[in-house]
Amino acid sequence: MRQRLTYLSYGGLVGALVLLLASATPSLLPRGWFFQGVISGGAAAVGYALGVLITWLARFMVSRSEPWPKPQRFWWWALAFVAVFDAAVMFYWYVRWQNDLRDLMGVDRIGYSAIPKVLAVAFVAFPVLMAIGKFWGIGLRWVIALLRDLVPPRLATVVGGALVVALTVALVNGVLVENVMKVLNNSFAAANNETKADTSAPTSTLRSGGPGSTVSWDSLGREGRSNVADGPTVAQLTAFNGTPAMEPIRVYAGLDSAPDLGAIADAAVAELERTGGLKRKVIAVGSSTGSGWLNKAYIDSLEYMYNGDTALVSMQYSYLPSWISFLVDKERARQAGIQLFEAVSEKVREIPEAQRPKLVVFGESLGSFAGESPFGSIPTIAARTDGALFTGPTFNNQLWLDTTLDRDDGSPEVMPVWGKGKQVRFIADETDLGRPDAPWPGNRIVYIQHASDPITWWNPGLLFREPDWLKEPRGRDVLPAMHWIPVVSFLQVSADMAVAVNVPDTHGHHYLRAIPFSWAKILEPEGWTPEKTQRLVPLLKRDG
Repeated sequence: MRQRLTYLSYGGLVGALVLLLASATPSLLPRGWFFQGVISGGAAAVGYALGVLITWLARFMVSRSEPWPKPQRFWWWALAFVAVFDAAVMFYWYVRWQNDLRDLMGVDRIGYSAIPKVLAVAFVAFPVLMAIGKFWGIGLRWVIALLRDLVPPRLATVVGGALVVALTVALVNGVLVENVMKVLNNSFAAANNETKADTSAPTSTLRSGGPGSTVSWDSLGREGRSNVADGPTVAQLTAFNGTPAMEPIRVYAGLDSAPDLGAIADAAVAELERTGGLKRKVIAVGSSTGSGWLNKAYIDSLEYMYNGDTALVSMQYSYLPSWISFLVDKERARQAGIQLFEAVSEKVREIPEAQRPKLVVFGESLGSFAGESPFGSIPTIAARTDGALFTGPTFNNQLWLDTTLDRDDGSPEVMPVWGKGKQVRFIADETDLGRPDAPWPGNRIVYIQHASDPITWWNPGLLFREPDWLKEPRGRDVLPAMHWIPVVSFLQVSADMAVAVNVPDTHGHHYLRAIPFSWAKILEPEGWTPEKTQRLVPLLKRDG
């Protein structure tokens, strides 16, 4: 056993144990045993690397002439005892914390039988990741050995380390990322050609891809076809409102509808003109996620509130789903948001002011990033639109970030108040629309953001800096037991993003109920009542 242990770093194992135990602490969203095992294994691998690095730095700084003493058998047994005892305690609490969080969000509990499953997955993930690190370390030592023939040993160590890190980053950002993105793009391009079940080409001239459309049904993409084919019928709208309804207009241009973003936006606007959308009471400019997805609750709500006298216009700018586009394709999202809004706004401004329809913008997640891109400030949104509604903003949303950082004194990051709430409100659910209790004149803007949404609160700064949303009083669906832990909290929230929509509405990245209440407050449609909003909520859905 002693010989086998010499292949492992004692300091590395201490670091691995510390981060393994820390990974059991609660994060924003519930985690099942498999997911927790992967997180724990990853945290242990990072901890091992940090432990090795700290040990190496200590030796490097002390510069001892004699060999560094190796831990005696007693210390190995002591570490093993501490590991077993502390792991039993921490993973007992893992189950307790997970069930508290699950009760808070209304999802099924887990049992203590999850603990051995978590540890089994972690003990598979840890050595795999550690082996990758070992190979990287072998390469580092080889480069340092080569340099020692040319420069002093310490300089060789520093220069060699810098070279290997730079080469690793270059390879990851260049060769690896480029090839992975090619594979992903080809894969999702194929998925884009598919059509969702129960989705068929429209027979109405008021839908893109239907009779007389200037863009083909096939060019709309998978999500675009769902967007135009879905929605309430004239009969459903009439029955709900008790008065004869109009057929809503839905126009859309897919990534294959035109050669570039500007042309795609122009194609969408051409469809808006063709269908008579510029003559409707409300034109809604919807900024989609990368693949073209739109939260249907936005569109359906407006169509019910205006009894069909609405026009949706949107476009696709990528084949990639939101989370990948968020990482690698933000500039295309920004440009798409600008191109589409400016093209629509130009047509609306040509209409005499007294006859102009209301112009609103909306978007969720990366769509909120694209949707706010045409505007430099909250007053600019209020000046150029008749209302805006964004859900689940990302940390890259510059306008959202600037407004949050500049929030009024005393208001928390998870629920900021800006400019005394005169133009914009930040809410977690519909009960927050009256916060603050102050006049809300003019054109209104709403951001809906859940305190438990990792898409909103993930940030690279989580690695080494405690965020305000954990320093300040917690949001209503964040456990008091969640605390910031360097590196670990970053890993946990990063993992949370993968399951952000797998929780009920009003939690995580699942937005629905607050959307119709927000539209009603933003636009105050004639004849619309709170009772109608309550009746509308059960009819809404996020996906087509």
